[in-house]
Amino acid sequence: MQDDIRIRPAVIEDAETIHTALKDMAAGMKAGPKFVSTVEDIRRHGFGAAPAFEVLIAETADAFAGLCLTFPSFSTWMGTPGIYVQDLFVVHAFRSRRIGERLLQAVARRGRDKGARYMRLSVDVENPRAQAFYDRIGIRHSRDELIHMIKGADFDAFAGEEKT
Repeated sequence: MQDDIRIRPAVIEDAETIHTALKDMAAGMKAGPKFVSTVEDIRRHGFGAAPAFEVLIAETADAFAGLCLTFPSFSTWMGTPGIYVQDLFVVHAFRSRRIGERLLQAVARRGRDKGARYMRLSVDVENPRAQAFYDRIGIRHSRDELIHMIKGADFDAFAGEEKT
């Protein structure tokens, strides 16, 4: 029954649960080896004076059902703040109960209350099920942009040494 699901903001004591869910998500996408985050990374960057992200957790009285991890965004073209959804995960046993949609709606409400006027996310190209889910709930693929990234040793080399 959907009514037994509660959505709440994560607290530092949820760090291990968050980490496990993200690791399970990566494994489910056959990307396990790419997942190098640690529980301490979640604690350090998600909680404290200046958290880099927020997490909403969906749960029943006795079970974790899913999560949505987000961080603030800003569009210079629209001139307004927004929300970037980094990860949305629903435990397999809880799928088909609209928990993912409810998590995203809760994120949208919280963001709107803080001044956000849009929500962005990216979907793995090899995850047509997620693509269809987002399309079904009205979050459309934007053909206006492509995501580019630099990371790891390439990022460090690109950043170089500070010139004084």
